[in-house]
Amino acid sequence: MSCQNTHHFLVALLLVIVVLHSGCRTISGVETTENWPTYRGVQASGTGSRDTRLPTTWDLASGRNIKWQTAIPGLSHSSPVIWGDRMYLITAIDISGNAEFRTGVSGDVSSLPQEGRHQWRMYCLDKHTGEIIWDHLGYEGVPRSRRHAKASQANSTPATDGRYVVTFFGAEGLFCYNTEGEQLWSKDLGDLSAGWFMQKDSQWGFGSSPVIYKDRVIVQCDCQSQQFIAAFSLATGEELWRTPREDYSTWCSPTLVQMRDRTHVIANGYKEIAAYDADTGARIWWMRGGGDIPVPAPMLSHGLIYITNSHGGQSPIYAVRPGATGDITLTGTGDSSDHIAWSSRKGGAYVITPVIVGNYIHVPRFNGTMSCYHRRTGKRQYHERMSTTPGGFWASPVAAGGKVYVPAESGDVHVFKAGRRFKRLATNPMGEHCMAAPAISDDTLFIRTVNQVVAIAYTAAP
Repeated sequence: MSCQNTHHFLVALLLVIVVLHSGCRTISGVETTENWPTYRGVQASGTGSRDTRLPTTWDLASGRNIKWQTAIPGLSHSSPVIWGDRMYLITAIDISGNAEFRTGVSGDVSSLPQEGRHQWRMYCLDKHTGEIIWDHLGYEGVPRSRRHAKASQANSTPATDGRYVVTFFGAEGLFCYNTEGEQLWSKDLGDLSAGWFMQKDSQWGFGSSPVIYKDRVIVQCDCQSQQFIAAFSLATGEELWRTPREDYSTWCSPTLVQMRDRTHVIANGYKEIAAYDADTGARIWWMRGGGDIPVPAPMLSHGLIYITNSHGGQSPIYAVRPGATGDITLTGTGDSSDHIAWSSRKGGAYVITPVIVGNYIHVPRFNGTMSCYHRRTGKRQYHERMSTTPGGFWASPVAAGGKVYVPAESGDVHVFKAGRRFKRLATNPMGEHCMAAPAISDDTLFIRTVNQVVAIAYTAAP
């Protein structure tokens, strides 16, 4: 090869590398982009990149570090997702205008009475300005399932790959749109009432969010009457595979983990924490030993899958090696095995999906405390109280630039320094209750409160 041809080849190779990696960054061993395609972003990590620049403080009254605010009607605990310049989110609007939402921490396990007609709607916003680009009705009718007073009729976060936008309206069905808001198909998946297994007639609302893999959308449905994980064609809604699960009701969202030869779908649970082949639905590994009402999503970081949940006397954290196969349930008093790098029988989160920054797992809990563990050893670094303000913490945190952002139900967003030592940096009032996990894109933090979406970014030199 001549020198000139060699030069041209190297230039072309460099261009290919640039194209392949444009918009991509790596944080905690997970490749991320400025897209935030599903619940908690890429692989449920909840992380922006190390060089993402987000404000530590902001002020809604003065507009300091507030990029825009957009009101969204209805009641929804769904998080926004982002692809390119567009943000997608859903809501459920009680036509009577009397949707009840109960705040605070209590042991009330009852369901609300049957509600009246609702509209389930999908919104598309310009992520730079907050302008509503389109708003489309997905379904209208009386809810098929009742809900808990702390839940909504639209809890699931959509998923997008830049071509399709899929949203799960729970018992009302699975819906797929193109990016212009045209509904392509919908799928009725039957009775998806999820509630406490000790009260078979309880209905608390559906909460699992879909994930997109190649040409398909994958959903986890652990409900009172049926439990399964399934894949449907993005183009047509055709069912591609369905694998039964043996579990009680869960509100966990599945997570995709790319292996060398195949992609796994990791599903949290109580009786069945498991991995499935994303192409076929075949179960690869499984284990018991979770809390009996699981909610957090699994996470991948630095080559380990982290799974946590809590309830019924158990609150474990597991660090599972992705190459596991078969039944990997821990037996006896051991806290590790060939397939489980480490585990902690206590300290896991009930509702919140933790966030991993560098070597440290930050685990906020609904009761207002946060613990930190070393991701390689499981050794606890601290256990501190985040806030003494009445009310709980239900929204999962996100992290970027060495900071962890934890929304409280009260509306305060607490900011902590990531790492092995507990350090509070700021507390930012949002003026409204916060129940949804934030999103991060293009040096902007997007927080959904019960009535609006707020974009937070440096509006002046920091």
